[in-house]
Amino acid sequence: GTSGTGTSGNTSSDNNSGTGTSGNTSSDNNSGNQSTSEPNQSTTDSSSVAADPESKAVAEVENRFTQQFEDYLDLPGDASRRTLAETREILSNTEKATGVKPALLYVGFVPPTVLDSEGTPAPARRQEEQDLLEVLVVTSDGSVVRKPIEGATRTKVLKVADEFRSQVTNVRSRDGYLTSGKQLYDWLIAPLEATLKERGIQNIAFAMDSRLRSLPLGALYDGQQFLIEKYSVGLMPSLSLTDTRYQDIKELEVLAMGAAKFSDQRPLPAVPTELSTITSLWQGESFLNNAFTLGNLKTQRQERPFGIIHLATHANFVPGQLSNSYIQLWDTKLRLDQLSELGWNNPPVDLLVLSACRTALGNEEAELGFAGLAVQAGVKSAVGSLWYVSDEGTLGLMTQLYEQLKQAPIKAEALRLAQLAMLKGKVSVA
Repeated sequence: GTSGTGTSGNTSSDNNSGTGTSGNTSSDNNSGNQSTSEPNQSTTDSSSVAADPESKAVAEVENRFTQQFEDYLDLPGDASRRTLAETREILSNTEKATGVKPALLYVGFVPPTVLDSEGTPAPARRQEEQDLLEVLVVTSDGSVVRKPIEGATRTKVLKVADEFRSQVTNVRSRDGYLTSGKQLYDWLIAPLEATLKERGIQNIAFAMDSRLRSLPLGALYDGQQFLIEKYSVGLMPSLSLTDTRYQDIKELEVLAMGAAKFSDQRPLPAVPTELSTITSLWQGESFLNNAFTLGNLKTQRQERPFGIIHLATHANFVPGQLSNSYIQLWDTKLRLDQLSELGWNNPPVDLLVLSACRTALGNEEAELGFAGLAVQAGVKSAVGSLWYVSDEGTLGLMTQLYEQLKQAPIKAEALRLAQLAMLKGKVSVA
């Protein structure tokens, strides 16, 4: 999770973040694990943005993405906006704390420009579907690299993104997503690859525009390798909404809760094994089925400051209002707009894991809910699946994740290693 920079989702500065994604091509398609990040509690005054083009470009996209999440999550709107100088400092501090060098990669759509009568660029008359893809990368040192992608209109990119999501989630099509995954790689990563290599980048934190936030980024494909084979990756709403303070999670306790059976949803028979396996690998407590109530969730966290919360249950991120999306407990649906009432920011939960959630892929509101999960919950980072995967596949990946968290420098790298183990067929479930 690279910290924010890094990482996965979480940008937490801590980079511990989480998350990454998907390059898992195992037949159970357990690919879509991605992580998201949390609210910035800094009070740094970043109101004055330098007039240089680099600072202006970063400020524009950072503000736009931050505003989108503030509006959907009904946040106060008073988060200070990170300046370019602050962003570089966060990235530098993350590297010093973790030994992992992160980059922040913004992916957005911008209006095409035309030349006015003076011969200088001026915005063309706005037709949103003709907006062009632009990628912009910030690292701790070196100039900001900004690349408009010629010919990659919003319409064209979203069509390929939809095709990619459709194919990667189709268990009957083992390699059908490689073509669209290669095209997305060529648009999003290839133009920046030389810069990433030159600067020794190991982790990429993506801040994405609408309808791109549910892309399984680790499964982007260069023709020979998946992105997850080269970098740990993660998703953040924006740097301004991300908690960038690093904490080593290895000594934290886990509160693992879940349910194996439900009155109105398919059972998850591997959950009892998942919970017992996690608490055998990691210090903490587990609660199953009728002990997985809202009351007990609140009580356990109030009595002990668990730094990791693992919920093995159905969760749905759906279109419409935030309250439409939920995490299924034994006795109730915990709506996303209720998460902020749980007090998980005091003391802070460092990692929230939802091991059986799904998202309405490509839907703007559902994506805002998923990518804004950590922000809404008040946790530093979150890991969740983008779509339903097999119960056994989830058990295998989660076991690997907790084993890797014990040694990886950041959460995003732990998830990357767990996914690579799945990809290479090294994970078995007894």
